[in-house]
Order: sequence, then C-alpha cells, then structure tokens
Amino acid sequence: MPEISPTPHIKVWIDNTVGHVQFNRPDVKNAISAEMWRAIPPIIKKLDQNHDVRTMVLSGAGTDCFSAGADISEFSANRTSDSAARDYEQINVKAFEAIANTQKPTIAMISGFCMGGGLAIALSCDLRIAAENAIFSLPPAKLGLAYPIEGIRQLLSIVSPPIAKEMIYTARRLNALDASRSSLVNQVTTTDQLKDTVDDLCATIAQNAPLTISASKQTIDELHRNPENPDMKKLTDLSSKCFNSNDYREGQAAFSEKRKPVFKGD
Repeated sequence: MPEISPTPHIKVWIDNTVGHVQFNRPDVKNAISAEMWRAIPPIIKKLDQNHDVRTMVLSGAGTDCFSAGADISEFSANRTSDSAARDYEQINVKAFEAIANTQKPTIAMISGFCMGGGLAIALSCDLRIAAENAIFSLPPAKLGLAYPIEGIRQLLSIVSPPIAKEMIYTARRLNALDASRSSLVNQVTTTDQLKDTVDDLCATIAQNAPLTISASKQTIDELHRNPENPDMKKLTDLSSKCFNSNDYREGQAAFSEKRKPVFKGD
C-alpha cells in the first residue's frame, strides 16, 4: 500500500493482519534521513487506525542492517547549532513516541546492524526479535553528541542503568548473545528463521483478543512510566471496555462450546 508512505525510503505494506514498516536504504545501511524521521509518525498512525492490522513489524531492507541510525551525512546541515540540533532531536522524539504509543503491538525484526537511532527505534517497539548476525551499539560518545533524553528513557525501560551506562560510555558493539543477556532482545534466532519466527509470533498475537492486548499494553506502559501516580481512570476505562465488548462474550461462548474464539476487536 504505497499511499501510506510519503517516501520511497520507507516501504509500507499489509500482509493479512500485519502492518510492515521497512527502512529502505540498503546502500547506506538503512540510515534514517530527516525525511524518514518525519514520515514515521503519520505512517504509524495510519497503521494504528487500520482495523485489520493486529501487529506492526519494523525491519530494514536486506539482511545486513536493521538501521545504522540517523544519517550522519545530514549532520552538517541539521546540527549546525544547539537550537538546530534540538529541533532535529524533536523530529527523532516524535518518531520514537509514535511507535511507543501505538495501541497495537509493535515488533522490531532485527537483522545485522542496529545502531544509534536505529536501536532507539527498536527500543521503542514492544518486542525485539533478533537474528544471530545482529549487532547493537550506541555510538554518540564517538561523535561528541549527547544521546537524546527520550532515547535514554527508552533504553532504561529495557536494560538496567549499569548496562545503559556501559553501552554509552564504551560505544562498544554487542552481538546477539550479549543483547539477549542484557535483555535488549526478547529472542534470538538464525538469520534464515527470523522472518518465520516473527510471522509465527504475529499469528499468535492475532488469534487473541485485540482489546485485551491493547488494554494490557497501555496498562503496562502506564504503570512503568508513572509507577507512583498512574492514570487510574484511564486504566479502569480500558478494563471496562474489555468487559463490555463483544470479544468478551465471544471468549466466554467459545470456552463453553470448546472451540477457538474468533475475535474481531469490538
């Protein structure tokens, strides 16, 4: 569905219940340009609003690179001053927030290099499935840049502060096994099995009740972000929406009739 993407550098399509977002600049390791950063929020919004989409999968074109991060060749134009750098950072933050705040599950399908802004995008997803050739790194310390606050927040939602500090202080590259031990990824598979593994995961999620999944995602995120003062009205409303849904009645009926439920998300 090319009309969903305003740029040829991000390919978007829907396969059954899966909305795919693929960074499509393999000649430059799928580096993300300013144009691509700006395109991410409207793309995610359209997929999130599509009733047929149950999950979103973010990936990079080819098997060598998920994304090497922000397009460094643009830095001389986009980061000429402190104010320009902050404006550019806000474009990044809006992309991260669009991915993180979807009501539907998001999965980063990672093969090859996943670095800098590319890793930040992966961390904005709910789940990360990596091929054994995946390489992770946060290189700002080698560029003299301050890592974006939102990026650090996302990092700290996944790994411990000591791991986050080590990654940023050293800028060293982590292989898939290192990433798994650090909780950066949910699962590691072979490169050949990566797509099938993600497809199976999406199919499993699609069989379950969309309202329950959405409510659970938003509840987990709210409790994690605001543990001291969560928005209890929002969480109670999400719970009530599930109990008052046709899907809840379908789930009860299917259990009584000893059959698989068919959930429609209403």
